[in-house]
Amino acid sequence: MEIIKMNNLTKYYGKARGIIDLNLAINEGECFGFMGPNGAGKSTTIRTLLGLISPTSGSAAIFGKDIVKENKNILAEVGYLPSEALFYPHMKVKDALKLSADLRKQNCSEESRVLCERLQLDPNRKVEELSFGNRKKVAICCALQSNPKLLILDEPTGGLDPLMQHEFFEILKERNRKGTTIFLSSHILSEVQNNCTRAAVIREGKIIACDSVGALTKTSAKRVVIYGKVDVNGLTGIKDLTEIGNKTAFLYNGDVKELIHRLNCGEVTDVTISEPDLEEIFLHYYE
Repeated sequence: MEIIKMNNLTKYYGKARGIIDLNLAINEGECFGFMGPNGAGKSTTIRTLLGLISPTSGSAAIFGKDIVKENKNILAEVGYLPSEALFYPHMKVKDALKLSADLRKQNCSEESRVLCERLQLDPNRKVEELSFGNRKKVAICCALQSNPKLLILDEPTGGLDPLMQHEFFEILKERNRKGTTIFLSSHILSEVQNNCTRAAVIREGKIIACDSVGALTKTSAKRVVIYGKVDVNGLTGIKDLTEIGNKTAFLYNGDVKELIHRLNCGEVTDVTISEPDLEEIFLHYYE
């Protein structure tokens, strides 16, 4: 079953570009990555899907329901985490969580307790006194405590320290194994590479690639790191060359025999040849 389906979904802000003709389908039970730098259209896509802004043209459905005509029914089963969350002043964490649960007409007290404990969040603190990272934890708890069928997460780890990021993704993996569908928008590519099975790349409001994470990272180019002295001038197929001290690193898409010949002619103490990471491949899509 397709949990999210977009058909030529388009949003303009007057004459300014938002998103243009997005066609995308996310299947039930997927953890799907939505990649792009700031300003590419990730948040506009999410806000349009959730009915926070109206599409200019095209259409989309969540759970098979039209995002415009059946918005209220959709939101009842979606957990949304915005990139920046705001709360009422003078409200304690536990009050914000209860308000979120009450809006859904659910008792989420036990689940919110567990989430607060795992994320090291004090429910008795006032939200306005919290750091940005701890306010993000409040938003995470609000999004997850009702155990929604679909989680839509917009830059979810901003402000979280590495330990909390790890715990957050552990929670997501547990939810995903239980059948929750996850739509993860991020410009931190390692988050997508380590946690998603499929992903789309958005550039200037248009989707320019969509495939499995494995396929997106598959390339004939290799990351080469050489220690010692070697002359690589004129070697065809080199890209992103950096030389620091006795270390030479580059992406290589040329003749392997020619590379080996250059290595044999040099004074090499060590060499590694590996697959490039997703970030390097991502930059390729933006050239």
